[in-house]
Amino acid sequence: MRLLLVEDDTSVGAAAQAGLIQHGMVCDWVLSAAEFNAAMTNHNYDCILLDLSLPDGDGRNLLEAVRRRGDRTPVIVVTAQWEGDASISLLESGADDYVVKPFDIRNLTARVRAVMRRARSVEATNSLEHGPLVLHVDGRIATWHGELVPLTKKEYWLLEAMLRQRNRVLSRAQLEEALYGWGEETESNTIEVYIHHLRRKFSTQLILTVRGLGYQLCAEATLTAAASAKPASLTC
Repeated sequence: MRLLLVEDDTSVGAAAQAGLIQHGMVCDWVLSAAEFNAAMTNHNYDCILLDLSLPDGDGRNLLEAVRRRGDRTPVIVVTAQWEGDASISLLESGADDYVVKPFDIRNLTARVRAVMRRARSVEATNSLEHGPLVLHVDGRIATWHGELVPLTKKEYWLLEAMLRQRNRVLSRAQLEEALYGWGEETESNTIEVYIHHLRRKFSTQLILTVRGLGYQLCAEATLTAAASAKPASLTC
């Protein structure tokens, strides 16, 4: 589970990030509206923890902008300022839940898991398709020509990132950011290793290397026309 924490108070942000990581979650932390927009452009998140008071913008405006563009990522508002009717207003703006600071990290993680369960029940039929490849987002599993293909957590994340931006060439740095929290060290050949694994599990034609730029999924028609061999028989 990958979260985006938007919090300009460094003491609160550091403590929340550390606590969420201890509870088994990957957590990126940004301190401003500008950093939030950059993160949302380059990554896909399972849940957003959004402070309302930011140095360069209003968190409520960010929430409304996210919903206007059709993004249904669960959002939990985290705020120190509270009024009686605020919860109704926030829910009408598109928030899934809210937490008042100071908060207990166990309460926060419980709320994150709760909104994620609700989101998964709503998206029970959600899937990403590319020719014979189907990624079932709800169960985080993949099928190839209808056959289940086991994936590790990071193989799944990499494949999901490429499917969600299937018409773009993604650099190695962009793909690394899809797999790891900010500041987390990676080996120099990490992406190449995962791409090698995915090609072996699906097809050597699945992911194209664009020299000097990065990687991209091959054309859907190419995969559809490929021989429908079972994954176990494919070689790299």
